[in-house]
Amino acid sequence: MLSRDVHVKIHGASVIGRFNTWLALGITKSVGTMWVAYLFAAIALISLPAALGSGEEIVIVSWIAQTFLQLVILPIIIVGQNVIQAANDARAEADHETLTAVHRLTVEVHGINEAQSLILNELRRRQTSH
Repeated sequence: MLSRDVHVKIHGASVIGRFNTWLALGITKSVGTMWVAYLFAAIALISLPAALGSGEEIVIVSWIAQTFLQLVILPIIIVGQNVIQAANDARAEADHETLTAVHRLTVEVHGINEAQSLILNELRRRQTSH
């Protein structure tokens, strides 16, 4: 199944469906970069002094969990997924090329086998006719 078929299946083929696909892919591609991870880390660090200055453990833990991790980990996960997907795509392409070569060889071997069978049958026919 092609990616455009998957997009239609998820969002539909309407103008709104195409827009939703375009917007989702645009945001994912934008957010899924290490530069956005660095930007989000910088934004998160702006509130770190206030969290530490409060002296309250719950505020510090909340800053780590809700501010830093949520802002920074999301783009890093997307980057990691993109790296994994690129490796999967390369493997799939290599597998496809290998299977295509194996198929070609199998077809050739089958053709050779059929030609040998014809020769053997002809030889048997000649032996029995003598």
